Amino acid sequence: MYPDAGKAKLDRLANCKGCHVLNRVRRYIAEHRLLAFGDRVVVAVSGGADSVALLDLLANLAELNLSLVVAHLNHRLRAGEADADAAFVKELTGRYGVLAEIGTTDVRKLAKERRLSLEDAGRAARYTFFAEVASRFQANRIALGHHADDQAETVLMRILRGAGTSGLAGMAPQTAGGKYIRPLLGVSRRELEEYLATQGLSWRTDSSNADPQFLRNRIRHELLPQLATYNPAISARLVATAQIAAADEALLQTVTNQAFERLATLGEAVVTMDIAKLRTEPDGLRLRLYRRALKQVKGDLERINFHHLLEIDAALVSPRPHLTLVLPDGLLIRRCYAELCFSLAAVGEIDASYELVIGGAGSYPLPGGGVLQVALGRAPADWAGTTREQAFFDLDLAPFPWCVRTFRPGDRLVPLGMTGRKKVKELFIDEKIPLSTRRRVPMLFANGELIWVCGIRVANGASVTARTKTVAAVEIAGFTP
Repeated sequence: MYPDAGKAKLDRLANCKGCHVLNRVRRYIAEHRLLAFGDRVVVAVSGGADSVALLDLLANLAELNLSLVVAHLNHRLRAGEADADAAFVKELTGRYGVLAEIGTTDVRKLAKERRLSLEDAGRAARYTFFAEVASRFQANRIALGHHADDQAETVLMRILRGAGTSGLAGMAPQTAGGKYIRPLLGVSRRELEEYLATQGLSWRTDSSNADPQFLRNRIRHELLPQLATYNPAISARLVATAQIAAADEALLQTVTNQAFERLATLGEAVVTMDIAKLRTEPDGLRLRLYRRALKQVKGDLERINFHHLLEIDAALVSPRPHLTLVLPDGLLIRRCYAELCFSLAAVGEIDASYELVIGGAGSYPLPGGGVLQVALGRAPADWAGTTREQAFFDLDLAPFPWCVRTFRPGDRLVPLGMTGRKKVKELFIDEKIPLSTRRRVPMLFANGELIWVCGIRVANGASVTARTKTVAAVEIAGFTP
């Protein structure tokens, strides 16, 4: 496994200045039971310092007799630079005598197709590729190079986006039942670079890591240095916070699972809970039980936010005996007298009437069809280039949360450029919207006021002006009035 280095390199490691890093990683792996003797491991190697160090450290855990396969995905975002990264990784793996799988994907195209940010699309593409490589080589572990500084950045990012205990816990040492492991979470970026220097190993620097359009980069290069002026050990404190939150989260998860077993009845693709019993549980536990039920029927919690949990809780205490809530991805929550039921809607099951809370920027699949994409940015330089599927709002005049719902008799708005209110019904008539379609048209509200009949007409109240500080750009796709 070590054709060029062999025993000489292991002896050098035993006496080098960086041997403490290897020993710390060894202890971390043992403490969290990340690897076992003879494991076959896919090592995610981008060519950066963290992943190069990960490969070298795992290759030198001779006592574990690991079988390594390197996986590298070219995102096709940086032209020749990305190709050079792939060539570097291929050459690097040759030094260790391990297999290398080099893949290529068009992340920009993927982001456009799935309406994701480049960050999210890249992450999705990488994890899909790593899983494919693991399946092909029958590997039981996929090792990722996240380190302590990545953990600190992740915690800050989740604080900015809004997070509970589970979010503050940051990245776990292992996820997906131990399939994905992070052996370097206890080591800092600086320590990894010093380790590589002692081993005489080079690495590639990704120019996109300095691009301020990515939130993580702004946190790394702007926010963390600013916070360090208040506390020079801010990264270590954030990592410690994640460790404390992770311990609390593990305890709370145990309590939630015990309560779920006691309160929930599982049927075929449905979870039912007794309303009277649910009402006696503490607020925090109820919200966790809703998350647990939603994950049970859907498999994940993507696009489920805090506002959705509050909607379910409001249905629980409502005096109405019958209620139906529609959440993203066809999740249905029905209250029927004494029971609260969680399920996925069958095709055509969702009623034309729905309400959806928009808590901030993101992609929101609409129950009636189509996707509402919300982003924070700037007003277009050329308004003539915009389409009816796009709208722009002043966030000071139309703050989150917003609400999207379908048409109700009596709905009115003040159309952009006008001063008087107009019935939406009259607007539909003017625009020749068929009767069969009117009940499906999404309508966007802020502060209880209608600000956009999606794809048809923008209202006057929250329009962008020269004094606007923050612009929300909204686009509806996949829906034609």
